[in-house]
Amino acid sequence: MKVNVRYLLLILMVLSLETIAQEEITLEDDMRPVWEAGTFLGVFNAPEYPASNQSNTNVVPAPYFIYRGKTLRIGDGSIARAVAVDKSWYELDLSLAASFGANSDDNEARAGMPDLDFNFELGPQLRLRLSKFEFDDHGKGELFLNLQTRAVFSTDFSGIDHRGYVFQPELRYRQRGWLSEKTALSISLSPTWASEKLHDYFYQVNQEFVTAQRSAYDAKAGYLGTRILLNVSFNATENIRVFLGVSSSIHNGAANEDSPLFIDNNTYSFGAGMVWRLWESQEKVAGR
Repeated sequence: MKVNVRYLLLILMVLSLETIAQEEITLEDDMRPVWEAGTFLGVFNAPEYPASNQSNTNVVPAPYFIYRGKTLRIGDGSIARAVAVDKSWYELDLSLAASFGANSDDNEARAGMPDLDFNFELGPQLRLRLSKFEFDDHGKGELFLNLQTRAVFSTDFSGIDHRGYVFQPELRYRQRGWLSEKTALSISLSPTWASEKLHDYFYQVNQEFVTAQRSAYDAKAGYLGTRILLNVSFNATENIRVFLGVSSSIHNGAANEDSPLFIDNNTYSFGAGMVWRLWESQEKVAGR
């Protein structure tokens, strides 16, 4: 069972990280292969937890696979898509997010406390396309409102613990042909609210972990922070696509900013990598 859990979590992690690269490749009306497969390589630097003043860098190499069927779609920006409710202006699918863990012994604020495990989030997403744009010299654009609710889990790859829920509405603008025909730009704004259980995981300090520098703290549910994300991707070759991303998370006014584990109101994340398509179907399909 332990091996199966490891494989499952690896798949979830790869799918969530590939979303960063794959989501920017195409807009709704582009023709794409019914299926494609290849390799993915990404480098990510992000805070060890929300409002932490320390960050981790992780490298993720992995295979990838995308299938765009008539009734089921796998990958390509989400785990699976329910095509039965895929309309011209709205779509219901599954949303996935993930973050790497942190060794508390290496984190000054959490020294002596339990480690933070790898986190992954899974839940429904309603995507509403608010508008479409066409530019004479800069391609096409789309504006979406994504309403996302996800359950949060943590794992040390030997078991899984439920950590609560998040609600994350996201306003996202995507533009294909920004600088050239194969260049894409994505900008998003996403505030997040979380249940008490998740805030406890990040910010609670029980009596047994109190020190001279760290007082006891009882975390509560509420606002977690707002992320502003900028992604750019482009074709390095016909089959290799490169992506670059940077984000800023603003935690002013968060529910637990008085926690001794809440250190920095503004944090930053960076990502870069490539998707190398090795095989694809001859048949093409349009639409999301």
